[in-house]
Formats: sequence, structure tokens, C-alpha cells
Amino acid sequence: MKKSTIILFAACMLLGFTGCKKKTETTVAQDFTIRTQQVTAQDVEQIYEYTATVEAEAVNNIAPLTGGRIDRIYVEVGDRVSKGKVLVQMNESSLKQQKAQLENLKKSFNRIDELYKVGGCSKSDWDAMKTQLDVAQTAYDNLLENTQLISPISGVISARNYDSGDLYGGLPVVTVQQINPVKMNINLSEALYEKVKVGMPVKIKVDAFGDEEFMGKVSIIYPTIDGTTHTFPVEVQLANSDSRVRPGMYARCTINLGTSHHVVVPDEAIFRQQGSGNRYVYIYKNGQVKFSQVQIGRHIDNKYELLSGCEDGDYLATTGLARLKDGMKVKVENK
Repeated sequence: MKKSTIILFAACMLLGFTGCKKKTETTVAQDFTIRTQQVTAQDVEQIYEYTATVEAEAVNNIAPLTGGRIDRIYVEVGDRVSKGKVLVQMNESSLKQQKAQLENLKKSFNRIDELYKVGGCSKSDWDAMKTQLDVAQTAYDNLLENTQLISPISGVISARNYDSGDLYGGLPVVTVQQINPVKMNINLSEALYEKVKVGMPVKIKVDAFGDEEFMGKVSIIYPTIDGTTHTFPVEVQLANSDSRVRPGMYARCTINLGTSHHVVVPDEAIFRQQGSGNRYVYIYKNGQVKFSQVQIGRHIDNKYELLSGCEDGDYLATTGLARLKDGMKVKVENK
């Protein structure tokens, strides 16, 4: 009997302790104090910055279609060249032979042409000779094009792989890059596809020139969206009339896509869930907080633009976020 009394007493004590503990926890939850801030919607400039590598507008590798000896290279790396300038002279032996053959065929054709006019030869003979002459002329033109290598663009010589007298071995003899203008390729989110337009101004900063700004423009908007990244490529063009910006430089392109009316919230109201990139806020209403996932936009000074998850006029918790839970009752104490 004495043993049963002791067991009963211990059970009562344990029950009483548990009850007290639950009551204490409830009191703590209800007495938890936070600070809040009312948020409002405002016009936010939609400014986006992208990084890119400067590229030449066009790159031409100058080389003959067939092998041979390089008689002379007229340019050095760094030289500026104009469109149509002769850059390389290949060996002319084959060209001279073809020219002699072409001259002979021209004389033969002139003779048969005179005979044909007075009825001294058939139309088929005239056609056969004309065909031979046309074939020889085409062969000569091709040899001429591959003997004197000209620049198809105005630009700067960026590479030279041979010296005069070398035998052509497959690499381009020289490379010409057009650097007036230059271009940069950036990738924009598909959500911006309808907002970006050809001709839009783009501010460009190049690391080599510090904070100096250059003005470019959107030159090409590619028509397809990458299904993996959900982005689309946009080409930005910079006139580069003074040729200061060079291919390979690191650039930052800033595009202003106008303004949008969105809620702006303080940094301290944003809660990032551990182990994920998701962001949340706690919306306070009627004595309790509600957990809400948000989509953030621009970071402006010490505030975030919210694209979704919060409405104009909501009160957001700004303290104790790590200890809050969805539906938790709290007290508000704002200074």
C-alpha cells in the first residue's frame, strides 16, 4: 500500500510538471514580441546589369583556297587596313600560266566569232569555244583571287602566322578584326522578352577604364528562348569610333527597362530558408504572423523590390524572424 502511494504521488508530480511546461511554452509564444513595418508600393526603375566580354563586330581569317608559297605579306600585327587592301601576295607561277592560256583562248574565240558572223562555222563550234573561254576565265579569276589576298573589311590586323617566303600550311596567313563597332552578347530572362527593344540605349563600363561610361545600344534580339536557362541572347553594339575598347575586354552592360509599381521592403524583413534559395516574409495581421514566400526583384540600397508574395499596406515582421512560425501569435512593440 505504501509503495502504491509513492508511485501515485510520483505520477501526479510528473503530470503537474508537464502541464506547467506546456502552459509556460504557450505563454512564451503568446508573449513573443516583434517589431513590424508597413510596406508600400512605389515606382521602381527596372535596371538590369549584365557582364560580357567585348567581341569584334567581324573577324576574317585571310587564307588562300589552295596551297603555295607566300611571296610577300604586306601587313604587321596592329596595322589598320581598309576594305579592299591587298594583304598577301602568293606565288604567281600558276596565275601566269593560266593567264597565258586565257589570252590564247581569247584570240581563238575572236577568230571563230568572226567566222560565225559570216557563216564560216557552225553554232555548235562557236558554243564549244565560248564554253572553253568561260571556263578559262573563271579559273583565272579564282587564281587571281587566291594569289592576291585582299581584306573584305576595314579593321585591324590581330594575327600573322607566316613570314614572306613561307610555304602556306593551313593556318590563316593573317587575321583581320573589325573593331568599329564592337559588340557584347548578354543573356536576359525570358520574362523581359517583351520589354527589350532593338535600339534601346545601354550603358557600358569596361574594367580597363574604371567608372568611365560608354553608350551602346541593343542591336539584335535573338528569337529563341533557351529551354534550360529560360534566357534569350541579346547583342549590344558599341560604336567605338576611337577604337579604345578592344576585343577581349571585360564589360558591364546596364539596361533601363522603364519603371514598375511594386512593393518595396526593408532588408531585415526578408528571411532566407536554410538549405534553399527561397525567400520569405512574415506578414503580421490580427495578432499573428503568416509565412509567405516572395519573389524578389532589385536590391536598392537597404531595401528589396518584391515581385510577388506581399501587398501594398501589409505589415511585415522585421525582428525575430528565425524564431517565428507560421500562424504564431505575437505582440508588436514598435519604437
